[in-house]
Amino acid sequence: MTINDRTEILVAGMTCAHCAMSVKEELTALEGVESVSVDLNAGGASRVTIESAAPLDAATVQAAVEEAGYTLAGAPA
Repeated sequence: MTINDRTEILVAGMTCAHCAMSVKEELTALEGVESVSVDLNAGGASRVTIESAAPLDAATVQAAVEEAGYTLAGAPA
């Protein structure tokens, strides 16, 4: 599975702006990622939008989220 251009994922465990920044920093560091935005939902899974110039491997995205200390909760419905 690969992620192209613009994708949205759900990340569990973020409760504040610092949490969101940690995830954003890890994802932005991935090769090909142009921008990352976080719609923080402190009471549940937060929506993270990733825009990239090149395909990203889903496992790489998951590893970056986990490196930041959070859990990938899936894709929004």
